[in-house]
Amino acid sequence: MYFKQFFLGCLSHASYLIADEESKEAVVVDPQRDIDQYLAEAAQHGFSIKYVLLTHFHADFLAGHLEFREKLGSTIMIGAQGAAEYECAPCHDGHSIELGKKVRLQFMETPGHTPESISILVFDIEKSSDAPWAVLTGDTLFVGDVGRPDLLASEGYSSEQLAEMLWNSLQNKLMKLPDETLVYPAHGAGSMCGKNIGKESFTTIGHQRKFNVSLQAKTKEEFIENVCTCQSEAPSYFTMNATLNKQEHQVLDEHLNKALKAISIDELLDLRSQNVQVLDTRSPSDFAKGHLRGSTSIGLGGNYATWAGTVLDHTRPIIIIANPGAEQEAAVRLGRIGYDNVVGYVDGGATAFLFRQELVEKTARVTAPELNKLLQSDPNVLVIDVRNTGEWNEKHIDGALNFPLNKLRQQIAEIPKDRRLILHCLGGYRSMIAASILEESGFTGLTDLVGGINAWTEAALPVVRPSAACAG
Repeated sequence: MYFKQFFLGCLSHASYLIADEESKEAVVVDPQRDIDQYLAEAAQHGFSIKYVLLTHFHADFLAGHLEFREKLGSTIMIGAQGAAEYECAPCHDGHSIELGKKVRLQFMETPGHTPESISILVFDIEKSSDAPWAVLTGDTLFVGDVGRPDLLASEGYSSEQLAEMLWNSLQNKLMKLPDETLVYPAHGAGSMCGKNIGKESFTTIGHQRKFNVSLQAKTKEEFIENVCTCQSEAPSYFTMNATLNKQEHQVLDEHLNKALKAISIDELLDLRSQNVQVLDTRSPSDFAKGHLRGSTSIGLGGNYATWAGTVLDHTRPIIIIANPGAEQEAAVRLGRIGYDNVVGYVDGGATAFLFRQELVEKTARVTAPELNKLLQSDPNVLVIDVRNTGEWNEKHIDGALNFPLNKLRQQIAEIPKDRRLILHCLGGYRSMIAASILEESGFTGLTDLVGGINAWTEAALPVVRPSAACAG
């Protein structure tokens, strides 16, 4: 049996290629939308990818099932409770598919994270035809955590109803597997599909039975209470992605054909009357030195797709500003979350406009010791902390106001325009996004704290430490 995990760090997403090395029949599970790496791996080993399986309709990314269907004719398979718009084969509880004579995949319906969620038992028949070698758990069971039950609470189920399904799936199905069964989930640390996912890429049923905090609940009621509280607020694009994963939609190549169109700065200025969004994907420091007035900073070096899906409007056209050569990466990573509204990129990147000072805005920056002096000498200085509520409750600068970035647009009217605003986050990535949003809304004289609160604490400057609270 051939088995390989692919891990996409920017989305904390794990996908899998499984094959019978004798017959060369293969399956891909939960693929990302850009599928070239799977095709290359299959070609290297001579595998034929017969099936593409989704453990559920993912909310945090757009899967590559339609791309496999279009390029290879692979059969799409989804949990039997999933109502897809396209043709697919249902995965009923207990049913299985064979890859040659040595690999069997058996389906286990495990609703809870979503109603159609499945787990996939992997049998290496040469070793044992009775006991599974591994189980692919999708978003039902993670390393150290379980899938959140609240993402589809608006689609006919309450969080509590899904949490009860999740409890039954875990206790009556997954926890009935042998301790030595390997567990391969669809996400790792950093994913918003769980609260406290561990950094390991796989685990075992036995280890999770002993150490997974969510599985230590003594009663169903305690479990439901635990998994329904303290969940971070999901980005708005999650609902869009879950819907798109059920529907027919254009494949990634069609998106890139439109997105990778070079346009001049003058063409961009003309397009601004058409409600376009200008996305600057350079680093926060480069953005601060000079950027096109009215553009939004979301650097490729951070959680680019997540924040793009949080602060950009998927219904408005996007034009990308990137360092030359990075345009395709910027467009692909937007395509991974279903943002197919990119209509081009600025030819030459920032060099196309930096010499035209009438178009350029700069964002001032200040070091932590400099900010400390300002706070002591200038009563007009106000610190705006754009981290989430949980981070704020852990520690913050005395006198600062908290406006989480994911809610900034809704709360922008509450931010005073008559003060000198110093923005910060943890390390400087989110605060530059916030600065660009505020600049677009008419704020002037904004300053960014270099290195965020990390730099502040490293300089041994004082912080306020409220009582702990849920992350928000």
